[in-house]
Amino acid sequence: MTLAMFQAEFGDWLMTGSDRAAARFGPVAQAGLLVYQNNYRAALMACLHESFPQTVQWLGPEDFQASAARCIDDRPPDSWSLDHYAALFPQSLAAQWPDDPEVADLAALELALADAFVGPDADPLPSAALGQVDWDKAVLRCVPSARLVTLHTNAPAIWSALVLGGTVPRAERMPHPVAVLVWRQGDTACFRTLDPAEAKLAPRLLAGVSFAEVCQHLVCAHGEAEGVRIAGHLLAQWAADGLLHGGALA
Repeated sequence: MTLAMFQAEFGDWLMTGSDRAAARFGPVAQAGLLVYQNNYRAALMACLHESFPQTVQWLGPEDFQASAARCIDDRPPDSWSLDHYAALFPQSLAAQWPDDPEVADLAALELALADAFVGPDADPLPSAALGQVDWDKAVLRCVPSARLVTLHTNAPAIWSALVLGGTVPRAERMPHPVAVLVWRQGDTACFRTLDPAEAKLAPRLLAGVSFAEVCQHLVCAHGEAEGVRIAGHLLAQWAADGLLHGGALA
């Protein structure tokens, strides 16, 4: 057996635990193999527990551990770093809890917050600088930690109550998909549920959009006076939230 073949067989055994894979190493190696497999599964389980603390609270430790074990069985790591393994979990939860969509939504929100927290640094545009920008030419871009999450339940309210220790609401499926903007402001990962007007603009804002286009879109949707008012309100909100990348304005 070549080294590459040996590594492939060992990896297969770690992920499947199959007798066929174990037999390739002979009876003397069996006890040691079990130690390696236990360490492998324990590391993945610890990764999921640390990445989704509010999902643990919502499901309870026993159900969470069972769901995590199912994910580990079904979805082996596809990266050299454990940092990326958590990305597989929300989709696994969606398959495991089809009648409780808030479970996957809660995990998706936690994942987005964690990703925003470790996202690249950028200097946001200070609110005080708004008056110095040529808004006829300015192109708005978000700080690189910003991302958009589409949810279908009241998972944001559940997450907030779990974190703050308040009364946790019952899970509810929302009548329409909910757009949630996630970003990091200073050293804090933040999120905000968007109203329909902002939700329609959010994908364009994350891709980069001129303020003139924002105004045009809102004027077409709401009329000139109301559209201009909403544009000004959103601009002030984005600046106050630290969402606008100051160095990206044209």
